Amino acid sequence: MNIAEIAELAGVSKAAVSRYFNNGYISEEKRQAIHKVVEETGYRPSVQAQTLRTKKTRMIGVIVPKIVSASIGRVVEGLLSALNEHGYQMLLAVTQNSPEKELEYLSAFSAKQVDGVVLSATVLTPEHNQLLKNLSVPVVIVGQRLPGYCCVFHDDYHASYDLTKLLLKKGRKRLGYISAVRQNQAVGAKRYQGFKDAVRDAGYGELADNFVTADFTIQSGYEKAGELIKRCGELDGLVCATDTMAAGAVQYLREQGIPIPEKVLVAGQGDSDMARVMEPPLVTVHYAYEKSGELAVRILMELLSHGEGAGKEVKLSYFIVEPDMY
Repeated sequence: MNIAEIAELAGVSKAAVSRYFNNGYISEEKRQAIHKVVEETGYRPSVQAQTLRTKKTRMIGVIVPKIVSASIGRVVEGLLSALNEHGYQMLLAVTQNSPEKELEYLSAFSAKQVDGVVLSATVLTPEHNQLLKNLSVPVVIVGQRLPGYCCVFHDDYHASYDLTKLLLKKGRKRLGYISAVRQNQAVGAKRYQGFKDAVRDAGYGELADNFVTADFTIQSGYEKAGELIKRCGELDGLVCATDTMAAGAVQYLREQGIPIPEKVLVAGQGDSDMARVMEPPLVTVHYAYEKSGELAVRILMELLSHGEGAGKEVKLSYFIVEPDMY
């Protein structure tokens, strides 16, 4: 079947059918008539024909560092929910934490393979800046702030600051910190800076040196917790950049026979399912990951529809999750 036949069966013009399939305005009466014919005939418009006619693919490229991350999974859930609502499909690219792969996918998506891009960035290099500047499709960055570009990011600094203050308030005066790589501005640099400023403001500036840098894995959290304790001696609190690192630290402490939280109070960030089911549950920070995905799509739709929103920045809030037992 074609549009002309659908129009004849529905008793409307071909233009009305075209507007129906392209989400244009038509009266509710005509919409219902066309919908009835579509349902009865099982008609589906040709995606290839629509792409040739409108120069739109109805596809959004999404670049993420990995898929096993709980936080990335929640961002993707938010993206999918919003994209489905707007009638777009997702083309997902996974970089395995490789900045070079991010650049490759950005270049591929720039060649009009998609209508727009959502980049869940980790490390933003000068090469990223240059490529983003020359991108032929609109892009929204999630999880990092890059001035001059549309970004949805979290208040990582104050979240880590307040989390550290909470442990200090609970009488933990010999704190350590497990950090992500500092090249990652949000999870690495900002969260460590929050810890550093919190201990300094509380009069314990020397604690800022009690840190190690870990990968985003349980194994690395385990290894780095051991390294930190061997270097710094006894600690009574441990703040981690992520829940995954914190889970590894807890595993190490248990194997050493160190009671948690009696001897060492461990805190993570991310409010993952893992943090809730651990025994004892982690003190952690809730970030609005799903919301960040939804907002990224909303901004991208504004760019695609009206060209508005260029350089728009949205910083999302957070809250600390403290289990009742603490």
